Amino acid sequence: MLRRLIATVMLAGFATPTMAQNFTTADEVRPILDATKGSWVAVREYDGKDLLYFTHLLAWRCGLEQIHYSLNGQQERQFDAEPCYEDEPQPNAIKVEDKLPYLEFDLQSIDLVSVRIVYDDGSEAMTSYERAQIMTP
Repeated sequence: MLRRLIATVMLAGFATPTMAQNFTTADEVRPILDATKGSWVAVREYDGKDLLYFTHLLAWRCGLEQIHYSLNGQQERQFDAEPCYEDEPQPNAIKVEDKLPYLEFDLQSIDLVSVRIVYDDGSEAMTSYERAQIMTP
């Protein structure tokens, strides 16, 4: 529904090329990600697996340089996000053509998720979640 509304507004001529430049830098996305820290990642049980979703971070990835995660206190790994489409009207669009917005793990294997993001200005933010905090139906 939100996509339809955005498309309708853009087709009506309310969107301008300068609007496409919004939310593509650390200064623009930091306030949003700070306010929505509880939604950076999500865990869902599906088809006998734990799926760790990065969808929220991907929606604001144009202001990010890197996304790192760690499960259950293990070694940190980098999540390979799809690129920012800076030359397009919706640079933060999630196209999911060759990169999925989630990772698969054994069922019930995720107890604790730590996330560290690196903004494009080099600054960082980090948070951790227990499974129950980020479970989705």
